[in-house]
Amino acid sequence: MHDDRNIIEQAVHLLQSGELVAFPTETVYGLGADASNPAAVAKLYEAKGRPGNHPVIVHLSELSQLSFWTSQIPDNAMRLAEKFWPGPLTLILPKAPHVLDAITGGQKSVGLRVPSHPLALDLLKAFGGGVVAPSANKFGRLSPTKANDVRSEFHDQVAMVLDGGPCAVGIESTIVDLTGSQPMILRPGMIEQAEIESVIGAVRLAAQFVEDESITRAPGGLPSHYAPTTPLKLAHADELQRIIDNLPKGRVRIAVMAFSAAPLEMDWIIANSDPHAFARDLYSNLRQLDKLQLDQIIVEVPPEDSHWDGIRDRLVRAAADK
Repeated sequence: MHDDRNIIEQAVHLLQSGELVAFPTETVYGLGADASNPAAVAKLYEAKGRPGNHPVIVHLSELSQLSFWTSQIPDNAMRLAEKFWPGPLTLILPKAPHVLDAITGGQKSVGLRVPSHPLALDLLKAFGGGVVAPSANKFGRLSPTKANDVRSEFHDQVAMVLDGGPCAVGIESTIVDLTGSQPMILRPGMIEQAEIESVIGAVRLAAQFVEDESITRAPGGLPSHYAPTTPLKLAHADELQRIIDNLPKGRVRIAVMAFSAAPLEMDWIIANSDPHAFARDLYSNLRQLDKLQLDQIIVEVPPEDSHWDGIRDRLVRAAADK
């Protein structure tokens, strides 16, 4: 149990009272509300500015709670849960009849996961029920990986922010839909397709962008998402220097995140070549560059191999036209 039991008890009381409590997971900080309280869920959607047709993920403290939230637990779901929970994997399953339509986007399925951050587990165990916890940021913006990111985004809209330090994974969970004829990855993450297939066999990867925005199967499906306020552009390594050379002198100010060192004196972050380290620091680095309030952020396109699938997904959406 977390060292400060009083803090956990206070957070549980706030959740039970219908308030919003932000807390760390291993992926990003979540904005938590009681998943069984319609008023609390409505308050969460309002605080985030989240469209009502976008489902949210229910966070549980242990695998045994799964049966309360779903009407059916396929063998594939049990195998994945036993392998990757607690951890950054969300399962989309048929929802139980009592699950609020407000947290499923009106769909007949629900997203469920058990996070691995010890503070999140302490809170969830003490609360005893499910907590919906989308990323603790305004809708479509950069996800928070530090407690201060949440405070600067919401101020007094959140009753409490539990500080568990920087998030270890850094991007949102892999989402696997198990409601169809074949398992499908709706959102890639740092648990890779090959890892999932090693447990349950062949898995399809969903189209990168949803075709019908009125039907959103999972969080993070819109073309523009996870974005800084500064326009972001992706560029291959061989394009960077040409872009810099062709900038109108003194009129366009840019910041860069790339795998190489800066050729000139400018706002430039050298990105980590390890995908796990890159993911851990991604949103923090983009926030740092966003705060400079320049004209554009340019990010070098990451490698094409599968280890970077989740990262590439976030960057493509961050760079999409608003």
